[in-house]
Amino acid sequence: MGNRESVKRYGVKDTRDADYTRRLSVTSGRTWKRLLGVQRPYRWNLERLDPGLVLDVGCGIGRNLANLGGRGVGVDHNATSVQACVDQGFQAFTPSGFHESRHAVPRSFDSMLLAHVLEHMTHDEGVALVSEYLPYVRGDGKLVVICPQEAGFRSDSSHVRFVDGEAIRSLFRAFDLDVLQLYSFPFPRPVGRFFAYNEFVGVGRLPNSGTGDSSQV
Repeated sequence: MGNRESVKRYGVKDTRDADYTRRLSVTSGRTWKRLLGVQRPYRWNLERLDPGLVLDVGCGIGRNLANLGGRGVGVDHNATSVQACVDQGFQAFTPSGFHESRHAVPRSFDSMLLAHVLEHMTHDEGVALVSEYLPYVRGDGKLVVICPQEAGFRSDSSHVRFVDGEAIRSLFRAFDLDVLQLYSFPFPRPVGRFFAYNEFVGVGRLPNSGTGDSSQV
């Protein structure tokens, strides 16, 4: 769906709006997606990264919380999306709710997940977001970043910045993370120019001593 049609049909202008939650619910709940089990390869891809206990920042309506099989805690600035997660039985919070919860313990998560989040914000905003939540990941833990390629980027009117493999690598450098993996999924990179569900996937490892250098690049 193109940007103009997305705005016209759903009124989506901001990921904090209830209409954005409604759009996610409509698109993810389509019958053909359920019948074909389109999430299976993405669930497999997430599982093979061995993320352990995950802090899913920008969890939306809980797609990846479901794919994690309950081994995650979600955070999202959209209170309607958070409620949708809670209604499904997941642990999810608004940012203030998370910071006040029993889960907000430094170095208590094995991984932090940013799936389809960074393209909604500027570079500086992305660095600030990672700075806020990365301290909750243990030393030697992982930061997993997933972003859409060209066709996926064009499909959402709330996207503001195209985040490719080099941008992900740059983010990892900002926090002194080792790049463990950086690849295209589920198909080779050229497919992303016309297939909306092709993704960049990056996995960075934190230093053993903690969360590394939080300076911007």
